[in-house]
Amino acid sequence: MAALRWVTAGESHGPMLVGVLEGMPAGLAIAEKDLVPVMRRRQGGYGRGKRMSLEVDTARIVGGLWKGRTTGAPLALFIENRSNRQGRTQTRKTQPRPGHADLAGMLKHGFDDANPVIERASARETAMRTALGAIALRFLEAVGVRLVSHVRALGGVLAPPLDPGWGPADIARRARRSRVACCDAAAGRAMVARIDEAADRGESLGGEVEVIAWGVPPGLGSYAQWDSRLDGRLAAAMMSIPSVKGVEIGDARECAGLFGRSAHDLIRQERGRILRPTNLAGGLEGGVTNGEPVVVRLILKPIPTQRRPLETIDLDTGRPASGRYVRSDTAVLPAAGVVAEAMGGLTLAGAMLEKFGGDNMEDVLAALSSYGKRMPRWGGAPRR
Repeated sequence: MAALRWVTAGESHGPMLVGVLEGMPAGLAIAEKDLVPVMRRRQGGYGRGKRMSLEVDTARIVGGLWKGRTTGAPLALFIENRSNRQGRTQTRKTQPRPGHADLAGMLKHGFDDANPVIERASARETAMRTALGAIALRFLEAVGVRLVSHVRALGGVLAPPLDPGWGPADIARRARRSRVACCDAAAGRAMVARIDEAADRGESLGGEVEVIAWGVPPGLGSYAQWDSRLDGRLAAAMMSIPSVKGVEIGDARECAGLFGRSAHDLIRQERGRILRPTNLAGGLEGGVTNGEPVVVRLILKPIPTQRRPLETIDLDTGRPASGRYVRSDTAVLPAAGVVAEAMGGLTLAGAMLEKFGGDNMEDVLAALSSYGKRMPRWGGAPRR
C-alpha cells in the first residue's frame, strides 16, 4: 500500500467537492486558515474567467484533526460550490466539444448525454487537489522541502532563464508580484498583452510552467522497478492536470540536441562534500533523487473552450454543429502552477513517507536526521 493515498469526488456544479487524504503522520500542525493562501492563488492570475469571481474556495477540514494537529487518521475535506446549478444539467448535451473529454467519455460509458462527463472532467476538480496538496506542502515544509512555481512561457512569449543565484524565496516573491506569475517583469508585461490580444480574438493561450523543489534529500524513489521510479510518478501526476500535454524533467529538451558529454551533470567534491556544477537532470537520475533541486516543467495546450466555438457534430442527428461556449478562461498558466505545486507536493510527500515514514512527525524527523548523519557528504545546496 502506498504511504500516502488520496481521492477526490464531486462535480463541477454539484453541491460540493470532497477529498480524503490518508497516511499523513500524527502531529502535523495544520488549520483551515493555512489552506486559504494556496486556494486563493489557484483562483487568481491574469486571464482567468468569470467563475473565479463567483467562487470563494474555502476548504473545510472535517476529519483527521485534533486540537490543530493531525491524528494519523484520514483527513476529510470539502469545498462548497457556490455555482451550484444542477438544474443546468437536466438538458441533454449531444454536441461534444473538441479538446474536452465529452466524446471520449460518452463513448467509454455509453452515455447519450455529455453532462456526466463534463461535470466530473471539469478542471473545477483541481480545487480539491489543491487543498489536499496544501496539506502535503505543509508536511514537506516541516521536513525542510519547499516547492515553488513560475510561468516560463505564455502564448509564445518566453521569459529569460532564472538567475542561478535565486532560491525559492526569490522566485516565489517575483512570481507573486506578477499578474501572470512570471519572474521577469518585461516578459510578464508581454504575456499580459498577449492575453489581451487573445481575449479580443475570443481565443485562449497555452504555455509552460516550471515547478522546483528545494531541499529534497537524495534517495527518494527507486530504480528497482518501473513503477517506483520517482520521475515517472511525478510525470504522471503532472500529466493528470487538465490541459497539460507534455512534461519535462530538468533540461531534457535542451539535452536532446547536445552531444552526450555535454548532457550530464558532473560529480565533484569540494571540502568533503559531493556537489554538481549543473542540474541538467533536474534532480533525478535513474528514477531516484540525487540531492539537487527537483525541476519539472509542464507544457499546456490552450484550453479548448473558445468564445468562437469549434466545429463538432450533434450525436443525435449526425449533422455539423458548433461546440457550446460556457464562461471560460483565456489563460490558466498561473493557476496551473499552483495545481502543479499541489501535485508535486503530494507525490514528493508520498515518497518522503515511503522512506522516512512513521506514525508521528517526530518519528519522521528522527528518521530523516539519522539518514542525514550517514551521508554527511551530501551538498544539498539550494541551486537551480
